[in-house]
Amino acid sequence: MYWNGTYECMDRNQLENLQSQKLINTIERVYYNVPYYRHLMQEKGLMPEDIRGIDDLTKLPFTTKQDLRDNYPYGLFAVPLSEIVRIHASSGTTGKPTVVGYTRRDIITWSELMARTLTCGGTNKESVIQIAYGYGLFTGGLGVHYGAERIGASVIPISGGNTKRQIMLMRDFGTTVLACTPSYALHIAEVMETMTIDLKELKLKYGIFGAEPCSDSLRKEIENRLHISAIDIYGLSEVIGPGVASECQEKNGLHIFEDYFIPEIIDPDTGEVLPEGNIGELVLTTINKEGLPVIRYRTRDITSLNYKICTCGRTHVRMNKLLGRTDDMLVIRGVNVFPSQIESILMDIGDTEPHYLLIVDKKNNLDNLELLIEVSNKLFSDEVRKLEDLNKKITREIHNILGINVNVKLVEPKTIERSTEKAKHVIDRRK
Repeated sequence: MYWNGTYECMDRNQLENLQSQKLINTIERVYYNVPYYRHLMQEKGLMPEDIRGIDDLTKLPFTTKQDLRDNYPYGLFAVPLSEIVRIHASSGTTGKPTVVGYTRRDIITWSELMARTLTCGGTNKESVIQIAYGYGLFTGGLGVHYGAERIGASVIPISGGNTKRQIMLMRDFGTTVLACTPSYALHIAEVMETMTIDLKELKLKYGIFGAEPCSDSLRKEIENRLHISAIDIYGLSEVIGPGVASECQEKNGLHIFEDYFIPEIIDPDTGEVLPEGNIGELVLTTINKEGLPVIRYRTRDITSLNYKICTCGRTHVRMNKLLGRTDDMLVIRGVNVFPSQIESILMDIGDTEPHYLLIVDKKNNLDNLELLIEVSNKLFSDEVRKLEDLNKKITREIHNILGINVNVKLVEPKTIERSTEKAKHVIDRRK
């Protein structure tokens, strides 16, 4: 099922011609309307006419999150503030927030992209979609909201939190689609179990999960506990919000909507563009935005791209599930470790709850990694020998696969703090 099959299934040559024309228009607009980009291009000796298509993309400078902060709040806007109808911003937990602005046409674009995304996930005009993403400056809630309304679905804009009420309304209002973070979906499932909710009482069929990485193992756990089909979605506030990429029901990579975004994979250390299939940092260029176009934006997300046509019929490139982020990567005694790698190992082993916390510290000037992982009530109350065996198994598997030693600590259920937004999996006390 497609929302806009004409573009989602466009021939590759036609798509690249469309991208080239949109890129040319975007570069001309930012050069003459955004002093910061004009300065960066002039430093490289570039004029807009030097960009004749997507083959010239690598001539252009990168944009980073720091660039957005340095131009806080409106320095990278390509239109006057009078044409901006919506302003969103990041949380700003590590400094000033990154501010993004949308024109009226940008909101229409965003709605179109989210309509595609939700359709990929099984939403149609008959759906009742419960949006448990946060509303406000965070782009998640309103992004999904506008896409759902574009489709014509019935929207329950409940936002996050108050989980028992979420479940009550899910049952009473006949929710068929749940949109939230994967960690919150798992928490909803846990609370349902404590409330002894019979899943047969619900009409829930689909899940639209984003804002944090969701491994295949975690997705299967959620699907089994909520009896739904779930897809992973991807987006960044700086690029547009949710709606940059989405899995389809084949669940074999996330389609990047290439008629709106041009993706690249680069070596995060050198900035060199890597060949297809190589793992590296995802870089995105917007080619349809008016308010805040971004050129070669370094997402810090680690993935790879697959240009083979998906069995669903969509021709847009698929990005593989995120391995992690360059700024989330832990270096433990010289070894690069991503939290998602630990999660995959735990989910493959089983016998634990899908809640964990990595605590990094230094002992005797050496990195020390502690892993807190919840186990079920049944196992925790079982004989000590079984817990010891599980502890040894987890320790051994992490060492065999990642080559690091970790101090594993099995803890009781509900020990690790839950979140209605992005789950926190790392505490690094070395900083």
